[in-house]
This record gives sequence, C-alpha cells and structure tokens, in this order.
Amino acid sequence: MVKIAFFDTKPYDREFFDKINERYHFDIHYFAPHLTQETAALVAGFDAVCIFVNDKCDAETCRILYEKGVKLLALRCAGYNNVDLPALYGKIPVVRVPAYSPHAVAEHALALMMTLNRKTAKAAARTKEANFTLNGLMGFDMHGKTAGIIGTGRIGKALISILRGFGMRVLAQDLYPDTKAAAELGYTYTDLPTIYREADIISLHCPLTPESTYMINKDSIAMMKDGVMLINTGRGKLVNSKDLIDGLKSHKIGYAGLDVYEEEASCFFEDFSDEIIADDILSRLLTFPNVLVTSHQAFFTKEAIAAIAETTLENIRLFFEKNELPNEICTGCDKNTCAKCAKK
Repeated sequence: MVKIAFFDTKPYDREFFDKINERYHFDIHYFAPHLTQETAALVAGFDAVCIFVNDKCDAETCRILYEKGVKLLALRCAGYNNVDLPALYGKIPVVRVPAYSPHAVAEHALALMMTLNRKTAKAAARTKEANFTLNGLMGFDMHGKTAGIIGTGRIGKALISILRGFGMRVLAQDLYPDTKAAAELGYTYTDLPTIYREADIISLHCPLTPESTYMINKDSIAMMKDGVMLINTGRGKLVNSKDLIDGLKSHKIGYAGLDVYEEEASCFFEDFSDEIIADDILSRLLTFPNVLVTSHQAFFTKEAIAAIAETTLENIRLFFEKNELPNEICTGCDKNTCAKCAKK
C-alpha cells in the first residue's frame, strides 16, 4: 500500500481527501505543520509527499526528501514556485493539479471587484448598527468600462466570459495568445503598457516567473489610470506591496483586492485574531478602506476541493501503478525556453 505524508493540512483537507480515498485505499497520514527543513524528517518511511502553496520545498528540504526515500512529490495546487525544481532533477518527479475549478477563482475575483466597487462590506456593517445612510457608498457602473486581464489560461478566460456578460470591454495579455478564444469571447490581445494605460480594472491571472515577479511596481503603476482597481488572485509576488501602498497613498490606485500576498506563508490560513500581526506591510494594507484582503480563498469551493483531491490522488495512483506522470512539472529544463513548462 502506498504511504503518503500530507503537510499543512486542515480539517477540510482531511474531509475531502478521506472521502475520495475510499476509492484509492492509500495509507494517508496528515501533518498540520508546513513542510520545511525542520519538518522534512517526518517523511521517513513514506512513498510520497503531498504539499500545498505555503510549504517550503527548498534545496535542503528536497535533499532530505530524497535521502529519506520519497519517490514522488505531489502538489495539491496549480502553482509550484515554492519548490526548488532543479534540486529534484533526476531524483524525485513532481506532479501538480493544473486545473480544478477555474470558475471558483474567476468568481472570487469578481466578488472582490463588486465588493470594492459597491462597498457592500461597509454597507452591511453600517446597517447592522442601524445606520442606513448612503454617504461614502457610491460605486460605478462596470458596464462600458475596460478590464485588463493579464494571463488568459482557464481562469483568465472564465473571468473574461463573466466580465463580457457585464458589458465590459476586455483587453488581455498572455505570452501565448489564444486568438480563437479571443474571437469567440470578444476580447482583444494587446501589450502590458496598453492595459496599464487604458484599463479601469486590472486583474492578474498569470504564473509567477522571474519575468513576472513584481510586474506591478512603481513604474507600471505610474502608467495606470488614476483610480484604477487592481485585483490579484494569482501569486503574491506579482505585486510589489511597498509600491502598492505608495500607489494607494497617492490615489493612483483607487481600489485593491488581494487574495494573495507576497509574504502570506507567515500568516494566511492561520488564526491571529488574538495576536498582533508582525508583518508591517500587511498591517498597513489592512488599514486602507479601499483595500480588501482575503486569505487565499479564491479556490475554496466544494467543487474545487473535490477536484483537487481527485486529481492529486489520481496523479499518485498513475505513478505508482503505471509509472505515468500526466501532470508532471519539468525539473531540469530552462523554463524560459521549455514550451511544455511555459504553457502551464
């Protein structure tokens, strides 16, 4: 029986994975801590290790996994920037969940837009205190406005479909433009400077790469419309948080909706309600009335979690039963030239 070590697990992980595992019959052991250099010793005796977005699989951790006899690293997420892939080259294959529910993330991005625009959280808090005034709650029609979507994979396209339904003009940028989808959904590919200049709402759905790291910075912000809305449900380090704060203070950025944060590993998914948040930048962002931060929950729907569990366990089954890796991540190529990796 294949023995799997799950790290950074919460009650909902166990509920969904246990249910799906009734068909696979793996020997699953759940660990609450993140995978780190300090916790990697726990993998001794396990055939596979399953991790999530905030586990840290750096070179030293990879070395420990290999020396402990781990045969497969399975990510129960799409992103893999937390794994030192070259350190695993020729040693341990890595698989991921490339798609689970693009609609879940796209719909959450829309929720951030709508909540920021129509100030529904503020309005709900007011009415609970019997304050029914409208001062400070004015929004704008999304119909007729321009959205800039950076990254047109499954999530980006799902959001474009929604926004086109709102009657928005949509500009998009992607390293691999899908001209057929653009014609069918009614959006236009362009370059980043054009999106920065023309979009009223910018939403990030591209992978984190060396080229895209801090793509939202003081220079790109300076090109944007005054009062632009920025939405990030992609990866935290797409946005330079210090420059974002400066943009908010200068009113260049009128709204920011963040489901991810560049240093989220130290706080997201945990309860710090009785403590002081040590991260000064995150604390500052939380003080802005026009900033909405959610704790990396865009993926968090019943359908998405069930799909993640199914794909993760199927990835593991296919490897150990058939030596197949349909959702493998390349560990030994040049990510700038490998078409297989670049399109993922």
